[in-house]
Order: sequence, then structure tokens, then C-alpha cells
Amino acid sequence: MNWQGRRGPRRGGRFGPGPWGPGQRRGRGRRGAEERTTGEQRQRIGAWVLGRVPSDWYIEAPQVSVDADEILIVGRLATVELPAGASPEDRATAESARIGGHREDTRDQRVRIAQEAEEQFGRIVSWGARCGDSLEVFTSASVPVMTRLRMPERHVLDTLLDAGVARSRSEALAWCVRLVATNEEGWISELRDAFAHVEDVRSRGPAPEG
Repeated sequence: MNWQGRRGPRRGGRFGPGPWGPGQRRGRGRRGAEERTTGEQRQRIGAWVLGRVPSDWYIEAPQVSVDADEILIVGRLATVELPAGASPEDRATAESARIGGHREDTRDQRVRIAQEAEEQFGRIVSWGARCGDSLEVFTSASVPVMTRLRMPERHVLDTLLDAGVARSRSEALAWCVRLVATNEEGWISELRDAFAHVEDVRSRGPAPEG
């Protein structure tokens, strides 16, 4: 898996019609990590991506992940047919070459689609591709998240620093988040599903007066 960093979200600029109204700009000054992306917004953005991405790029509908800062689009490419007896290393090399070719061949069009999506939805766009067992994400946003920790929590981060697991408190905190995501994947998925159900029920309720 090849993850590469990318610039953070754009801090200014005008945005075209989108979920926040024509020409509105998403405020990033006080939003921080408090603004959530609703299921309705994810569905709308996902539908836009499926309609905008050329149908011949991937062998199935691309996976679209959305949060308050980024849209990540990952598509699956056709499997590479290799001669019988090919080694796992040969397969990995072939899959990486196919992904690299897709990245280069689609670069200009992906840039145009990303610019349109950023103007429409106020989020940067990142891309990736799968081929067989290989996954490469070409660009992915690294977004700072501010938090306040009490001494026992800071001690956890400092222990990771002392053990050489991380080089800074921010890197240690990111390591903790990844650990939870890996070890509690089922529980987090249940939380997402439950929240999506609550949003669906809420959307079918009476509209507020005013």
C-alpha cells in the first residue's frame, strides 16, 4: 500500500452551487473538527462522483469516502492476466504497473474533475486505485486536528514517544487513532450504520417551521 501526503484543504475561495447554497464558502475558522458530514451529503457527493467519473475507467463503481475536508475516490482496475507459475512478486509488479499507467493516463481528466468537485462541494479530492490485491492512493490530505488532553492522556502519548513508536505527540495521536480503527473496525462500522439510520429517520420527519 502506497500512501503519500498531500496539501491540506484550501483556506479561501468562492464555491459554486452546492449543499451550502450558491456561492457560499464553507467556514473553516471556527469549524475545526465539530462539523460533521451528514449521510445526505455523502449520498449526494457519491452520486455526483458516479455520474462524473468516466464509466470505462474502472470495472465496478468506485468507492467514494467523504468527510468534512476531503473526497477520496478509489476505483478497481481490471486484473492483470499473468502466465501460470508467476511469482507473487511478479504479480505485485504487474499490478503496480497497471495502477501507475492508469494514474498517468487519467491525470489531466482527474485534475479537472477534482477542480469541479472542489468548487461544487468545498472539499479537496484525492484519488486511488486497486488492482488485484494492490492498493495505491495517489494523493491524500493530511489535515491538522486540534484537541486538548489531560495529563494521563498526555502520558500515553509520551510513552509512545519514549518507546520510539512515534516522533512527536501528534504522530503518537495519529498512531492511536489508526490502532482503534484497526482493532475496533466492527464496532466503528456499527456506530456508522446506527448514525446513518438515525439520520434517515430524522430526514423523514416533519420540516421545522420558520
